[in-house]
Amino acid sequence: MAQGLEVALIDLQSSWNNVRHHTEEISSERLLVRRGQAFNITLYFRNRGFQPALDNLIFVVETGPLPDLAKGTRAIFSLASRHGPSPWIASLETNGAASLEVSLCAPPTAAVGRYLLKVHLNSFQGSVMAYQLGEFILLFNPWCPEDAVYLDSEPQRQEYVVNDYGFIYQGNKNWIRPCPWNYGQFEENIIDICLELLDKSLHFQIDPAIDCALRGSPVYISRVVCAMINSNDDNGVLNGNWSENYFDGINPVEWTGSVAILKQWHATGCQPVRYGQCWVFAAVMCTVMRCLGIPTRVITNFDSGHDTDGNLIIDEYYDNTGRILENKKKDTVWNFHVWNECWMARKDIPPGYGGWQVLDATPQETSNGLYCCGPASVRAIKEGEVDLNYDTAFAFSMVNADCMSWLVYGGKEQKLHQDTNSVGNFISTKSIQSDERDDITENYKYPEGSPQEREVFLKALLKLKARRSPGSHRAASQPSRPRSLSGDGPRSLDTPSLRPSDVVQVSMKFQLLDPPNMGQDIRFVLLTLNMSLQFKDLKVNLSAQSLLHDGSPLPPFWQDTAFITLSPEEAKTYPCKIPYSQYSQYLSTDKLIRISALGEEKSSPEKILVNKIITLAYPGIMINVLGEAVVNQPLSIQVIFSNPLLEPVADCELTVEGSGLFKKQQRVLIGVLKPQHRASITLETVPFKSGQRQIQANLRSNKFKDIKGYRNIYVDSRL
Repeated sequence: MAQGLEVALIDLQSSWNNVRHHTEEISSERLLVRRGQAFNITLYFRNRGFQPALDNLIFVVETGPLPDLAKGTRAIFSLASRHGPSPWIASLETNGAASLEVSLCAPPTAAVGRYLLKVHLNSFQGSVMAYQLGEFILLFNPWCPEDAVYLDSEPQRQEYVVNDYGFIYQGNKNWIRPCPWNYGQFEENIIDICLELLDKSLHFQIDPAIDCALRGSPVYISRVVCAMINSNDDNGVLNGNWSENYFDGINPVEWTGSVAILKQWHATGCQPVRYGQCWVFAAVMCTVMRCLGIPTRVITNFDSGHDTDGNLIIDEYYDNTGRILENKKKDTVWNFHVWNECWMARKDIPPGYGGWQVLDATPQETSNGLYCCGPASVRAIKEGEVDLNYDTAFAFSMVNADCMSWLVYGGKEQKLHQDTNSVGNFISTKSIQSDERDDITENYKYPEGSPQEREVFLKALLKLKARRSPGSHRAASQPSRPRSLSGDGPRSLDTPSLRPSDVVQVSMKFQLLDPPNMGQDIRFVLLTLNMSLQFKDLKVNLSAQSLLHDGSPLPPFWQDTAFITLSPEEAKTYPCKIPYSQYSQYLSTDKLIRISALGEEKSSPEKILVNKIITLAYPGIMINVLGEAVVNQPLSIQVIFSNPLLEPVADCELTVEGSGLFKKQQRVLIGVLKPQHRASITLETVPFKSGQRQIQANLRSNKFKDIKGYRNIYVDSRL
């Protein structure tokens, strides 16, 4: 009589499977596979081989604390019945004398997460043996055409799923600079931290069975992750802080990668990490989403609107000196704002709106009661379909709201002008497999000034008015005053002067005379032009104040008054200088200075406003690789930097990191840098991953917080 079949050993073939499933960078020892794609395991038997006529193998997979067949978090499927009721599939690959290789495949809609794999062996004589074969992690599969996150371009998959470094664009629209970032989605323990993040969400805490069942949907997962990146509703990853007071945490500009943030959150028992701002929220979300297998990129929008009342108007208030005032409505134009785009199908909204979706983890407004935003279809934003899920109206306002400027004096408000094209400029992301910047503004809106752009704006405004009702989600209040939809002309970070009359008779504009470098005086001129045939006597109040990048103003530190007489069709320049000694103590971390001029004619009550935002530049960090980079071979890296100031700089600390190059962030205390002194630090490391890698460096001190540098290197796998 034949003996019952017994399993002696199981080989999950982790290394081979992971290469086929594009997860080998995460691990070669643990099984990590993608849904909709087969993976092979081998069963070794103790007493005899598998006999199809006598034996039947029944596999069981379970995920979550309460696995359930009806919810799809438990599946039972047989090797004998390929076309059974379960969408999971088991197929025979090879049948040896004492071993059996089986191919298993999860459906392309399966919930992602950690799974337990079991097998029941039913032999002919009725004996049943049950074995736990081990654990595996199931991820989204952008390589599978049936998966909702399928991306049909291999270069895009390499960039938006596999690439573990990138650039986040900062500065202002006239001075865009790339900030290097180490996403590190394949670093040690990051996949476990990402799954822990899902389990710490409010959705899981309230109903873990339903939450795990919904984890097959990228729309659902993206909203859960978006809410968990910030800590406003839960023990999310990051505390936001825009106060300039970071004494009990890390200044957001000092982060250079996501790995240190995620590992700190995990190591402290999921206590929120202090602190983050928009680019940090977006960068960490990019890490988590790429790790889970959802194609993701980081987007920067320059002059980004934050419309608090949902009327697509950003109100800005100025006093008679030209300085911008704290906004009583909390409407703001952020100098730049950073969010994510994730690629997915959208079966929950009408056809045609899949593809890239906006997700914004920065806590600005609530969505269904939680601080998250999206996924909002980028195409829906462009077409003004602001009534589609999720938060499309808010995303639309970030790139296409109008701006209204008001002069506040004597308790009254006077309209200065309304701009139709100042919000949403140079929307940027890293190019595919390149270090260049890709401008994707046309994905979000039609060209400013075009008939299509105004038509879409009016369409969006009408839809918003139609859905305003006392109980509607993110209901918008009615405007407090009537507003025209026609603008008087362009306004930007370097705006020409504007006035509410149909014909502009006097123009003003700022022009820098030198590059705005930290440590040097700021020299600029106010250009004035009389375009009329009459004499014009102008009184111009000038001021300068520091700004936070979210548009919040700090008190003015420089003011001047100019009296300018212009003959008909005459142009004049008024020279200005702000000494370093005057602005240095008032700078924000963002190093932003807004210079403003408010002019008025003696013979007219009309006002003319012009402003310009200046971002002060630091010298960068130079990184040299000394020798050839080879896996598991020592490598020396030289970091060179300098003090640009005419005064000593104290408390200098250098931070260096890079996925596949450093096991953890490297910190070097330097102390004091002499005035205009150049310093060099050499670090030793042993690369442990081959391929294209990036080193990121950041220098902080008592005078500056974010002198950054990067260097791309190729690490060879052999000598």
